Amino acid sequence: MSVTHGDSQDVNEGSILRQPKAVWAVIFACVIAFMGIGLVDPILPAISRELEATPAQSMLLFTSYLLITGGVMFFTSFASSRIGTKTTLLIGLVLIIAFSALAGLSGSVDQIIGFRAGWGLGNALFLSTALAAVVGAAAGGADKAIILYEAALGLGIATGPLIGGLLGGISWRGPFFGTTALMAIGFIAIVTLLPNPKSEGSAIRDDGDPVHIGATFRALAHPGIAVMAASALLYNFAFFILLAYSPFPVEAAAERMGIENFGAMGLGYVFFGWGICLAITSVFGAPLLTKHFKRRTTLIMVLVVMAALLAAMAFLVNSFVGLIVCVIAAGLVLGILNTVFTESAMEVSELPRPVASGAYSGVRFIGGAMAPIVAGTVSESIGAGAPYVFGAGAVILSIVVLALGWKALRRIDGHLEESPVDEAYAITGGDA
Repeated sequence: MSVTHGDSQDVNEGSILRQPKAVWAVIFACVIAFMGIGLVDPILPAISRELEATPAQSMLLFTSYLLITGGVMFFTSFASSRIGTKTTLLIGLVLIIAFSALAGLSGSVDQIIGFRAGWGLGNALFLSTALAAVVGAAAGGADKAIILYEAALGLGIATGPLIGGLLGGISWRGPFFGTTALMAIGFIAIVTLLPNPKSEGSAIRDDGDPVHIGATFRALAHPGIAVMAASALLYNFAFFILLAYSPFPVEAAAERMGIENFGAMGLGYVFFGWGICLAITSVFGAPLLTKHFKRRTTLIMVLVVMAALLAAMAFLVNSFVGLIVCVIAAGLVLGILNTVFTESAMEVSELPRPVASGAYSGVRFIGGAMAPIVAGTVSESIGAGAPYVFGAGAVILSIVVLALGWKALRRIDGHLEESPVDEAYAITGGDA
């Protein structure tokens, strides 16, 4: 796929808020898609109670979602290079609509786990091509398009838990049906407002060379990609220990303090604060740090802070206030790491960005998929603080991997020129 922006003067004069309707259609759908990441967080305890499932079973909603998302990421560049951008977006949206509705109609936690897997398939297909579509259609060039996309990421990941808590306060089924309705609107908007890539004057052109089906797997043989992927797998494990497991000890601490009606809405507010912090440092914090420090140095420094934070949460697992402060503070740390990991993974090799993105993202999501399984098991067998200890250990191992692969990562501290489409794939691969 290639992108054309027409007259350069028009591009330069484009305002970030004066965008074609097609751009706003995709951005709206992106916000809803990113909501899906944290939407189920506030309703995990409610699902556990009402469907008579253990916390470990409920957390598998993240495992099935992330496992399929990661697996599909290995093939999205192959698929979109053959069926086209708009078709890939629409197929992804149809799958999200169908499986979120089925999850809301489920009668058991096992059914929801299965339908969340289908949801992950749709999300991978949609988000893998969404930013490239925005870059192609946006006025003002790639920089403004990426700011819009990052704003969608921040808004979605912050409001997902809040909407999940609001609708979850009515019924645990509410967030699933809410996603279905909003994604249906997004589907209609993209069908009607996004130009056909083959139409005359369309900014999105599906005329690039097809990607080989094995390209992303071969990319893992590159030393830099391998180091970044392995380190990100361990980091993502810790990320989802915090995201998937924390609702249970936070709600338990609220009950011990006698706080009535905390439930889904209370958890929604907590993770709304987490999401806002993550969004702020993703957009502003990471560039500020990498302006003063090399990327390798930034990753090591911030990972050390994250390990310390998770260790603190293990000791504060029975403290209601302490846990909430740590969860929200973790958003600041995770926002920086998400951005710098993604930038580093995309700049560590000379490989095409869609290929590098698919390889890196596919591996790192495996770490996220493993986290809920481990958290549920060790919390029941060892203690409530044990998952955070495992998370801190994973972060330390991530630091070790970066240190051992230090020479293979020298390229990430350079300042290489890249095309708008390459940059689109780079950011999409890290945020999806």
